[in-house]
Amino acid sequence: MNAPVGVSAAESAVVAGAVEIRLFGIGIIPGLLQTPEYARVLANSAVRRGATTSEQAEERVQFLADRQAALTRPRAPMVFVTMDESCVRRPVGGAGVMNAQLRYLAEFAELPNTVVRIAPYEIGERRTFDLPVNILTLPDRSVICYAESQLQGHLDRDSTTALPMLTAYQQLQGEALSQAASVAMIDQLRKGIP
Repeated sequence: MNAPVGVSAAESAVVAGAVEIRLFGIGIIPGLLQTPEYARVLANSAVRRGATTSEQAEERVQFLADRQAALTRPRAPMVFVTMDESCVRRPVGGAGVMNAQLRYLAEFAELPNTVVRIAPYEIGERRTFDLPVNILTLPDRSVICYAESQLQGHLDRDSTTALPMLTAYQQLQGEALSQAASVAMIDQLRKGIP
């Protein structure tokens, strides 16, 4: 199946066998971590804006669910997720959808092949990315990076570009909250504590 409109090449490459996936999200939860309800709200919003059709929206939700299954397959990739604080604070779909999404993030963080961290607002200009970024390590240890904007993405296989992106990601992880502190923030938000 081809990736539907709005699904990044990096998400498609999960099936191709990445051994490590590093995601940075800003504004919304990265697609690979979205619950079906959260993904459906975003897809339906795109339909209301005329950015996609109802069929494309439903295809995207199903595509994400299929790709997420790859994260729990035998020999699943190691998944590092760093999200800007805006991802967990921006309300999407109402309290029920958001609570289920935050609960899923906390559960995802408990998997043995995952690390979930939040880059708090307080790091300010030390946040190393201004757009969503996906960095994939393939079985041959080559690195591919994919940066996204609202209208397009850029896939880069050149190590002279991809390796500095990996370094920037590692610097961001150094500034982000620990996984325990990130999960604590998620739990506080679920309880309605700012």
